[in-house]
Amino acid sequence: MNTSETKLPREIWVLVSASFVIALGFGIVAPALPQFARSFDVGVLAATMVISSFALMRLLFAPLSGTLVQRLGERPTYLTGLLIVAASTGAVAFASNYWQLLLFRSIGGIGSTMFTVSALGLLIRITPPAIRGRVSGLYATSFLFGSIGGPLVGGAFVGFGLRVPFLIYAVALLIAAAVVYVSLRESALAAPEKASGVPAMTFRQAVHSSTYRAALLSNFANGWAVFGVRVAMVPLFVVEALREDAALAGIALTVFAVGNALVQLPAGRLSDEHGRRPFVLVGLVITGVCTAGLGFSPNLWVFLALSAVAGVGSGLMNPAQQAAVADVVGAKARGGPVLAAFQMASDVGSVVGPLVAGALAQNLSYGTAFAVTGALTVPAFAAWLLVPRTVAQPSAGDAADEQTDQVGGADRDRAEEQLPHGPTDLGLRREPGGESARDE
Repeated sequence: MNTSETKLPREIWVLVSASFVIALGFGIVAPALPQFARSFDVGVLAATMVISSFALMRLLFAPLSGTLVQRLGERPTYLTGLLIVAASTGAVAFASNYWQLLLFRSIGGIGSTMFTVSALGLLIRITPPAIRGRVSGLYATSFLFGSIGGPLVGGAFVGFGLRVPFLIYAVALLIAAAVVYVSLRESALAAPEKASGVPAMTFRQAVHSSTYRAALLSNFANGWAVFGVRVAMVPLFVVEALREDAALAGIALTVFAVGNALVQLPAGRLSDEHGRRPFVLVGLVITGVCTAGLGFSPNLWVFLALSAVAGVGSGLMNPAQQAAVADVVGAKARGGPVLAAFQMASDVGSVVGPLVAGALAQNLSYGTAFAVTGALTVPAFAAWLLVPRTVAQPSAGDAADEQTDQVGGADRDRAEEQLPHGPTDLGLRREPGGESARDE
């Protein structure tokens, strides 16, 4: 089956568009947030606490978000999360002191984890299994483009006042929530499958899968290196070790994003055809080696080249590992806690990584900090080597009903009923010469 010819359901384009708007708005407030915090006459540490509090609340409330998805469904949880972030962001614009700013921004982290977990769960349910990698790449790329463009737009709006970007983001989120609500309100594809008979998947059931265990490790390493150490350490290394202008640190972050964006779509599509494992393994090697080498860069040009290639490695890995988790959960099962734990693995890495790397850089060297960060991909690589070589296979409903693009079919239902641990390996088949799709 040629997955590139499979039509994407309209609901996927709705979520992809909303993802772009969310990321664009997040990028718009990014340049203003630290300056806004400092405007209340607080120190640098207090200003960074405003940023960290958002990530910390995402981490703490991820399990609750998974439970809400399980009980309420993806769509209500997604919309509620968007509205919480919109309200908290609007409140930030009217904060009269630092503690109000800290409180309102922290509340936004709760809403953020709600729509992140629910969006992933909804994508899993409405995406035909044969194109999960393609959709994962598309969704991640839309968010990435929004993240790249947001700071550029936000830098321009800061000139109108530090509160303006937050008002713009709040309005954009309200518009996105309205569009998603109207577009998915009558959608049969996005509606919960109450009569499917498939029990909700628990974390204990999912962790029986070697694929899921490997995905937790690789997402932790990715969060540590990409979302944590890269953001926190690259600007410092460029200025303090390479003795370059601070503006060039932004270029180093951008070339990583460009490398990432170039490969996510093709990598996701190819992982549907050739399996998840090869792309995760290659991505881990590239990301680990290039990240470890960053701290030993003799000049800016080498540093930029390594950053770009590291972005390629991360782009190869992310769509494939997310699609692999979707394969584990299956299209019919609600796996809120399973998806929440997957997200938490990355969040833990992004919170702990900068602290450990910062301590290593301060007491030993930048080279040591980046080398340790790169080495964290080794356990994840070893775990993925043990994953069966599987690729996605569409259910009977996908092949029979292209007009509605709904996932289902009697063959899949019977397969689910036979699984002792729940639908932990749905949508998988063996590659030629590969191992069994079942992990246990």
